[in-house]
Amino acid sequence: MQTYEAICQRVSIREYQDEPIDKDILSQLVDAGRRAPSARHVEPWEFIVITDRSVLGVIGDKAVNGSFVKGAAACIAVFCRETKYYLEDGCAATQNILLRAADLGLGACWIAGDKKDYAGDIQKMLGLPEDSKLVSLVALGWPVEKVRQDKGRSLQEVLHWERYQSAKDE
Repeated sequence: MQTYEAICQRVSIREYQDEPIDKDILSQLVDAGRRAPSARHVEPWEFIVITDRSVLGVIGDKAVNGSFVKGAAACIAVFCRETKYYLEDGCAATQNILLRAADLGLGACWIAGDKKDYAGDIQKMLGLPEDSKLVSLVALGWPVEKVRQDKGRSLQEVLHWERYQSAKDE
């Protein structure tokens, strides 16, 4: 798949088949994450791949908007050391993981982590150092069905040349 095609195909998938994901594929996703751009080339990230059903269940219980993690084949927790640009770096890594997942035909969904009430609990449960910040959780699995979503706002609605112009200004 070409990059733009993966970008266009990527949608949030929250329902998965009861089928495992090969460790080689999960490693490819982390490899894509670690290749993300990093401010000042700090690369503050650590990636924890979780496939244990009981741990996925605990994460699903704790992550308020991520209960569907319970049904996922895996979850990648993206942590970053607390550096000046940890959030930007971790988000870039997360996006790379999502795009590689789409490229491989996997279903994936980004669940927020930074500043969430459950972040500290997950950090401790997974054994990360205290200066680690949970940036995101990425639920993964083979999708139950192929979902195609059209993005809401068109290019013409969001593209502005030279300066912002609202529709009423035109």
